[in-house]
Amino acid sequence: MKPIFIRFFVVSSESIVIFVTINSYMKEFLMGEFPSKIDKIYKQVVARNPGEAEFHQAVREVLECLEPVIEKYPKYADHKIIERICEPERQIIFRVPWTDDKGKIHINRGFRVEFNSALGPYKGGLRFHESVYLGIIKFLGFEQIFKNALTGMPIGGGKGGSDFNPKGRSDNEIMRFCQSFMTELYRHLGEYTDVPAGDIGVGGREIGYMFGQYKRITNRYEAGVLTGKGLTWGGSLVRTEATGYGAVYFVDEMLKTRNESFEGKKCVVSGSGNVAIYTVEKIEQLGGKVIAMSDSDGYIYHENGIDLKLVKQLKEVERRRISEYLLYHSDAVYKQGGRIWEVPCQVAMPSATQNELNEDDAVMLVKNGCLAVGEGANMPTTPEGARVFMSAGTLFGPGKAANAGGVATSALEMQQNASRDSWSFEYTEKRLKEIMVGIHKSCYEQSEEFGQPGNYILGANIASFRKVADAMISLGLV
Repeated sequence: MKPIFIRFFVVSSESIVIFVTINSYMKEFLMGEFPSKIDKIYKQVVARNPGEAEFHQAVREVLECLEPVIEKYPKYADHKIIERICEPERQIIFRVPWTDDKGKIHINRGFRVEFNSALGPYKGGLRFHESVYLGIIKFLGFEQIFKNALTGMPIGGGKGGSDFNPKGRSDNEIMRFCQSFMTELYRHLGEYTDVPAGDIGVGGREIGYMFGQYKRITNRYEAGVLTGKGLTWGGSLVRTEATGYGAVYFVDEMLKTRNESFEGKKCVVSGSGNVAIYTVEKIEQLGGKVIAMSDSDGYIYHENGIDLKLVKQLKEVERRRISEYLLYHSDAVYKQGGRIWEVPCQVAMPSATQNELNEDDAVMLVKNGCLAVGEGANMPTTPEGARVFMSAGTLFGPGKAANAGGVATSALEMQQNASRDSWSFEYTEKRLKEIMVGIHKSCYEQSEEFGQPGNYILGANIASFRKVADAMISLGLV
């Protein structure tokens, strides 16, 4: 390295800024505190993807765990695996025109990010919500790479969606939107290429409309091109329950490492959608008692235990707000705009949306004696909140591991479609439980190998990264 000579003249405020920057940089270099390779890569990702805060957060959460992996296995740095894995293989953005019931034309934007196919065809849901933009889809797709790898199934990672909001829209309006959406997306899909599923705003109804349009355009009954289908036309039993059930199975395995279980535990589950409802159902089957649930308006607290049958009726059938729970249970309490994490519990399951549990919430949960946290949603805990749990020794199951049950069962649905078969509920749930137990085992073993047993963030990121990275190296520079 050639010697560096610095000459400067303090003639303006700009010169002072340059002087300070150069000397700070040199001080780090001379003291051996030069930024790590990982930090450099992260800064490159931020610079290449400006304004995508959620994607930046997801990348940082993974990269923070990889320094010891690169040191122990330098082949990953030699092959520039981190740089390659942070760049999607393909990003598709398209216009979605549709008409409402009054004949008014609307224009939405559609997305599909096909992030990584080293392990198999792209796999990941479609989200219909007004908050959707490229950064959200890339965050979800990046997470999906690692979540899918942990399942042990041959599936890559991708994600898609639109800024269309189905709430308040008629069935015919939703059908017309889904048909327009699929008219563009179909050309990028295939059971050996890219297999979407549902996500927020996309359930069996939306999947049905999209599959119908795919079949109409292609003249192929290619059931394996979409998952989350209806049971009468290629869907899988347990798919509805899978994410919630899987998250509970993962937390149960974490509790076992401390000779604990769900039996007799008071639990809080945020959200009241599909994931939350079936999280509650499985907790109850394992002997726990859920005392609080929520929606975007507030939360319901029921000391005697949430009436799950009523919640299913309100949310799945009548599509009403959680506040109406009080009409049937006067002994319950509803807190509008409240933070559900203020309810004392021993197990917390954030199952609504990203960044719903912050540092203050985490401090409150720890103070109130929370033993374990399992993420049913994608990245629902902020990095600051996760650090609080790790510092306190609270068992913490990150989303890419804890909520992988949904995509695992989607892959099982693909298997059934490929073999023109249909499995029983009991057999499919047995397979789901085996997968979740295996995910926990992989995460724990990797955390042990790298000197932090029980650090599931570290374990999940390293286990999944190594699986994808090894496949990428085997496939060559593609």
